[in-house]
Amino acid sequence: MKTLILGANGMLGQELVRAFSDCDILAWDREELDVTDAEAVRAMCTSARPDVIINAVANNAVDAIEGDPSSAMAVNGAASGTLASAAASISATFVHYSTDYVFDGARREGYAESDAPNPLSSYGQSKLAGEQALLAVAVRHPGWRWYLIRTSRLFGRPAVSPNAKRSFVDTMIALSATKDRLELIDEEVSSPTYAPDLAVATREIVGLQEKRPQGSFPMTPGVYHRTNDGSCTWFGFAKEIFRITGWRGSAVPVPASAFPRPAKRPAFSVLRTTKLPPMRRWEEALAEYLSKISNDEFLISKNP
Repeated sequence: MKTLILGANGMLGQELVRAFSDCDILAWDREELDVTDAEAVRAMCTSARPDVIINAVANNAVDAIEGDPSSAMAVNGAASGTLASAAASISATFVHYSTDYVFDGARREGYAESDAPNPLSSYGQSKLAGEQALLAVAVRHPGWRWYLIRTSRLFGRPAVSPNAKRSFVDTMIALSATKDRLELIDEEVSSPTYAPDLAVATREIVGLQEKRPQGSFPMTPGVYHRTNDGSCTWFGFAKEIFRITGWRGSAVPVPASAFPRPAKRPAFSVLRTTKLPPMRRWEEALAEYLSKISNDEFLISKNP
């Protein structure tokens, strides 16, 4: 199974390379392919002819995008349609990732795969544009295998891509090393997601997992929500990080208004899954990650 992983140097991309290690992997990042170059994308499919294409490329600089939405639209929006069309043209299975930020956060019960998006930010709008571009290709190619996977609050081994954004977990560890008091937003409820767990979940969805949860595989093409189970505010997330690491400082809950940011965030964006069993709790995944990096400080300091 020849599997092309785009964004292979990113946080999720690295874990996808590990999860699909028994496949014939093409691990590409921006040096190998500019996903906004439609001609280059088409040429790639013609020459490489992968069986599976996994698009883990994204511009997720949420606040910066408010000042420059066009670049995000190119990467998060138009490129999704270009890659989907190229994949469909060679009958390659296509996987694309989206975000809880496509929702407005008004539903306290959370969002199922079938709920209508209504993004509040330019970032969310760019990700929704990518979803719509993929769905438009799917309509033109009945029987084609495609998967749109929404997730949220990704954390894990830092990306090695230039200018990669540090995860919230790594940011909290770095801040707690130099501060004895931190103010943290006690709003914006969502679900933390461990990158290795999402990579394994991706493998399960496309039908390459030996130990499969209940259900038929490969899964029916469509939209899937995959996050670790449970939810929290940013303050709640940080409190669990500090509990595990043993930080003795003071964590202070504050409203979102205490930290004005250019992009508006959804107040409650928990992604409910109606198609698959829940993944393990985020607290368990967090404990595993923190145990793995406890003696590897370079993982935290690599991205300044």
